Amino acid sequence: MIDLVARQIQILRAIIDEFIETGMPVGSETIDKKYNIGVSPATIRNEMVYLTKQGYLIKSHISAGRVPTALAMRLYINELVKEKELSVADEVSVKEKIWRYRNQMEDLLYETSRVLADKSHALGIAMTAEGRMFHSGYSNLLQMPEFYDINLTRQVLHMIEEEQVMDQIFESNHSENAVKVVFGQDLGNKDLDQISIMFVELPGTNCRFGVLGSTRFDYSYVLPIMKYFKGLIESMAE
Repeated sequence: MIDLVARQIQILRAIIDEFIETGMPVGSETIDKKYNIGVSPATIRNEMVYLTKQGYLIKSHISAGRVPTALAMRLYINELVKEKELSVADEVSVKEKIWRYRNQMEDLLYETSRVLADKSHALGIAMTAEGRMFHSGYSNLLQMPEFYDINLTRQVLHMIEEEQVMDQIFESNHSENAVKVVFGQDLGNKDLDQISIMFVELPGTNCRFGVLGSTRFDYSYVLPIMKYFKGLIESMAE
């Protein structure tokens, strides 16, 4: 349940949109100049202080701006983001690439990780019921400024090679949403604060697939593309 009033939600959405676009801490001046909030800069600042106290924003150590927390991003994903409608071209290209593997689950999951990496511009991941992991799109990580940090990249690459660790991460999310999201801030390792993992569980199996990248995914596109994958793969199993 959202515990914020409409104006606070509007400001928080603007901050998250700006952060996703730029990757930089967001100040009240930027929100005032770029987004049509309809209130004074002083009011925006006061609301940002309130949002910080409520756990939706944190102060940046490199500027006076704020960045959204996992709590804010989860609210954004569950309640605020406007999902794009996939184009026919998107749907056809996905189906063409994975349809041939519909009767071989391991091959299907591997190809799914490859296509997801291409569509999301992130790291595609998949896990079989037996715990075998597939990864694709390592180079995509290096296009994200967050992964210029060699320590972060090293820890992420080590993490995805540990099947037991990844299984624990998947199991830690008990959301009933079609697409589940685990943020680095949920993992108890401050070095991973800037990452997120979006994944889907296939009903009746212990198979999962998803993407790993920064917290700044284009959620409006990646959420519907993952839902499409889920529906398509489930229809293949019928």
